[in-house]
Amino acid sequence: MNEFFTWLERSSLGDAVRTTPLVYSSLESVHILGIALLVGPALAFDLRLLGVGRQMLPVTAAARHLLPLARLGFAIAVTSGLVMFVSGAVAVGNSGAAPWKLSLLMVAGVNIAVFHWGAYRRVDGWDIEVPTPARAKTAATVSILVWSGVIASGRLLAYT
Repeated sequence: MNEFFTWLERSSLGDAVRTTPLVYSSLESVHILGIALLVGPALAFDLRLLGVGRQMLPVTAAARHLLPLARLGFAIAVTSGLVMFVSGAVAVGNSGAAPWKLSLLMVAGVNIAVFHWGAYRRVDGWDIEVPTPARAKTAATVSILVWSGVIASGRLLAYT
């Protein structure tokens, strides 16, 4: 893997990000904004699944307004994160936090798929004023914990 990481780091993109003034710091800012745009709406949706606003806001309305923002934030965070990774692939790839972050991202993806192909398919029966099913609450709890872990392990990339 180190050979691949070295190749990435020495690529023209890696060199440009590392050596051009303000590029890396700008990418960090964009990455943080992407994370906020992902995690903020996702957390709000998860809280709705956990019962917050059950009497006022249908789950489908929350999904319609919040999840597209979360998807956009994910796209921004992934794109900026990959470009930053290329500039320091050897150090980041060998960090003890990297496997945690990647594993947690995979868990997040599986959790999203299981929720949307499972409990959310029957949302018409529990959209408003009906308690959220346990499977949806579990998905929301997992989501909150996993995205918190992704953020924490992402910060640890710089220190481990």
